Amino acid sequence: MDHRTLISSLPPETKARLLARSDAAGITHLAAYFGALALTTTGILVQVPFWQALLLPQGILLVFLFTLSHECTHKTPFRTNWLNEVVGHVVAVLNLLPFVWFRYYHLAHHKWTNDPRRDPELAGKPRPESWASLMVYLSGWFYWKGMVIVLFNNALGRIDAPYLPEGQHRAMRREARILLALYAIAALSLSWSPVLFQLWLLPLLIGQPFLRLYLLAEHGLCPAVANMLENSRTTITNRIVRFLAWNMPYHAEHHAFPNVPFHKLPELHEWTRVHLKSTSQGYRAFTADYARSLAR
Repeated sequence: MDHRTLISSLPPETKARLLARSDAAGITHLAAYFGALALTTTGILVQVPFWQALLLPQGILLVFLFTLSHECTHKTPFRTNWLNEVVGHVVAVLNLLPFVWFRYYHLAHHKWTNDPRRDPELAGKPRPESWASLMVYLSGWFYWKGMVIVLFNNALGRIDAPYLPEGQHRAMRREARILLALYAIAALSLSWSPVLFQLWLLPLLIGQPFLRLYLLAEHGLCPAVANMLENSRTTITNRIVRFLAWNMPYHAEHHAFPNVPFHKLPELHEWTRVHLKSTSQGYRAFTADYARSLAR
């Protein structure tokens, strides 16, 4: 069964329940997330004993805000639309991610998932096929380089990807210029205070490999087919990872029915799990499988 057949087979009342968005669910999750981030930030800021050990959880919390930005492009974390827009823009800033541009980039990824030629996440390039390319990928080098290029190209009006609608070019240009100004101010602040480096830049670098490995599992080793239950991976993992990633380890479910909000994905999983073609029992298992594929 492919994803279209599965979704069309869901009873109408089930669909309605799965599609119900909730400000309460989104705000509760967001408050818990930022509560954890506030604890690590405070510990680093006041330099509690062994505060350096907090750099790793700080980094993981910061980089995984990418998954919240991703959810906000779908307008699903909150029922109120302006909340999705404001939260999406704010948390994207922390990861050098232009939110307006990312929305259309990501919609194209959903349309052409895992297509080597048309999926912009692949951009005509294969995923890491050697240990050397995997190490570079995990470092986040391609991400940081790509975002800097996107920001400068957008700021200069060099916006030519076919999936970026012309009607949004002006908004993307304005967004890029604002972000570059903010990052320039942040860079200048480093000359008189190390605070941003300790609270933001260094943790981002430390946390990036964890996000890269998580993202690699979403479609890595999945076939280039149209069926979302096959070209996307659901990874069975623990509550902590699901919390950090806003339930996106249920990734095949998300691609099969992207309008389902994060807090309903576990319920959707109950309908999809017997039809899933690409799954892993945890990220350790996926990593082992990927390592074996490199060896071959």
